[in-house]
Amino acid sequence: MLKSLINRLRGQVRVRAECAFPERVLNLCGAQDLSFWDLQWESPTAFTCRLSRRDWKTLREAGKKLDCTFDLVGLEGAPYFLVRFRHRQALVLGLVSCALALFLGSFFIWDFQVEGNETVPTERILRALEKNGVGLGTFGLSLDGENIRNHVLLDVPELSWIAVNVSGCRANVQVRERTPPPVMIDRREPCNLVARRAGLVRKVQTIGGVACVVPGSAVTKGQILISGVEDTDTVGARVLAGMGKVEARTWYDLTAAMPLTVLEKQYTGQEKTGVSLIFGSRRIKFFSNSSIDGAEYDKITRRYPLNLLGVPLPVTVVTETRRFYEAVPRTRTAAGAEKAAEAILTAQLHDMVMPHGEVKSTLCSSRQRGDTLIVTLSAECLEEIGETAPIYTEEETD
Repeated sequence: MLKSLINRLRGQVRVRAECAFPERVLNLCGAQDLSFWDLQWESPTAFTCRLSRRDWKTLREAGKKLDCTFDLVGLEGAPYFLVRFRHRQALVLGLVSCALALFLGSFFIWDFQVEGNETVPTERILRALEKNGVGLGTFGLSLDGENIRNHVLLDVPELSWIAVNVSGCRANVQVRERTPPPVMIDRREPCNLVARRAGLVRKVQTIGGVACVVPGSAVTKGQILISGVEDTDTVGARVLAGMGKVEARTWYDLTAAMPLTVLEKQYTGQEKTGVSLIFGSRRIKFFSNSSIDGAEYDKITRRYPLNLLGVPLPVTVVTETRRFYEAVPRTRTAAGAEKAAEAILTAQLHDMVMPHGEVKSTLCSSRQRGDTLIVTLSAECLEEIGETAPIYTEEETD
C-alpha cells in the first residue's frame, strides 16, 4: 500500500511491450536495473507492466536496439494530474487560495463546545466569553486562559472554574458549577417550630426546645410543634431556638376544570421555506419576512454547519420552514379529558410535595358540568411539615 502511494506521487506509466522474444525485454530491464511491477501477459509475445517515469525513459532508449514495439497505455500519478492545469491558471489560483484560506482559518475559532454545565445555560456562558473577547473569529493563539477565567467567573458567579482549550477551529469550554453552601441555622435566635400544613403526626425528632405534639396526634396549620420556650425550676422560663423534624401524613385535594371541546391544529398543507447563511455572527437572508396576514403557523428551524475535510467552516446554512394550520374545534371524550387533567394535577402535586416528602397514593375522580369536566385528584403524602417561626421578646416589640 505504501509503495503504491509513493509510486503514484512520483508518477508511473503503463507500457505494452510486443516482441518476438519478450524475454529479451525482461533481461534488458534486469541488466539496466529497471524496476517494473503489475506484469500481465496478453499473449506469448506481448505483455503489459508499470514503470516509473525515469525507468520508462531508460527502457525506451535501450529498447531501440531490440526488434520490439513499446506502446504507452496510460499515465498515472500526481505529476500527470497536475500538468493538466498548466493552462488553467484561474483554477489553480482558486485552489491555492482555498488551501491558503483553510490553513489561515484553522488558527481562528469557528465553533464552541461547552461541557460540564447543568443549571447555567450554555448561551449565558458563551455571552460571557464573547464579552471578554472570545467569540466567533477570535485568533486562537492569542487567548490568555487565566485572564479569561478571572473575568468570566466574575460575570457568571454560579461557576467555580472554567477553562478554554483551543483545538484547531474548535474551542472546548469546560466548566464546573459552584455548589451552593448550606443554609446556616442560627441556634441563638429564639423561634418555634410550627406546622406548615395540617396532618397526622407519625414521628417527632427534637433537636432543641420542647416537643408539644406526640406521634398519632392531629395538628392544624400554624400549630406549635416544638416550642422555643422552656420552663425551668429555678429561673422561670428560658427562651431558645426550637428545632427538629416532625413527619406527618398529609392529604391534598386538587381540582381542575377541563373543557370537552378544544381547538386542535389542522395543517392546510401549505408550507414556506426560507434559506439564509450565517457567516460568523452575520446573517444573510435569501427570503423576505412576508407571510399570510392572520394565518397561524409552526416555524421549524434547522441548522447545517458546513465543514471541509473535517475542518469546521465559519458558514452555517439555516432553513426556516413555516407550516400553516387552522384551529379546528374537536370534541374529546370524558376519559381523555380526565387522563389529561390527571397528568397535570399529578405534576402539580409532585412540585408541592417533593421538596418535603413523597406521594404515597392518589385517587382521581371526575364529574361533568355542561361542556366542562371537573377533575379532582385526592392524594395521601408523607412529608416533613415543620417550619420555623420567630419568637419576639418584649424588647424587640418595643
